[in-house]
Amino acid sequence: MNLSQLKPNTPRKYSKPRVGRGGKRGTMSGKGQKGQKSRSGRRMRPAERDLIQRLPKLRGTKNKPLEAALPVLNLKDLERVAQSGVVSEKILGRKVKILGDGEIKKPVTIEGLPVSKSAKEKIEAAGGKIVAAVKAIKAAKVIGATKTVKAEKAEAK
Repeated sequence: MNLSQLKPNTPRKYSKPRVGRGGKRGTMSGKGQKGQKSRSGRRMRPAERDLIQRLPKLRGTKNKPLEAALPVLNLKDLERVAQSGVVSEKILGRKVKILGDGEIKKPVTIEGLPVSKSAKEKIEAAGGKIVAAVKAIKAAKVIGATKTVKAEKAEAK
């Protein structure tokens, strides 16, 4: 057998099916297949679909803080609160952290509340004392500076 003896292959009996003409994606040209998705009818509303696409896929556990941040009470508000000379969680009605903003002139005893370093120095300089100080997680918002609507309504009654 020589190269000169080779003959061309016989042509196809049937032409190859031409699918998805136009477009540069091959076989289906982005039209998909037959089946449920190709049929007409109800689909998800675009607004709903866009919302779902924008939201992140949040997976895994969330490590939320175990204890909420403590509200704070500054020294400038402390004299107003402590008329008896003693400040405690029982007297205030909730646990707060005492910060050193402002000055204090009267000696005050603080029982079982977390106190900042600067507040401790100022209280002791004024002749006050701190009994069984507790470590705070972190301070949140200042009491007295920003009152909530509920607090204002309660005071009005």
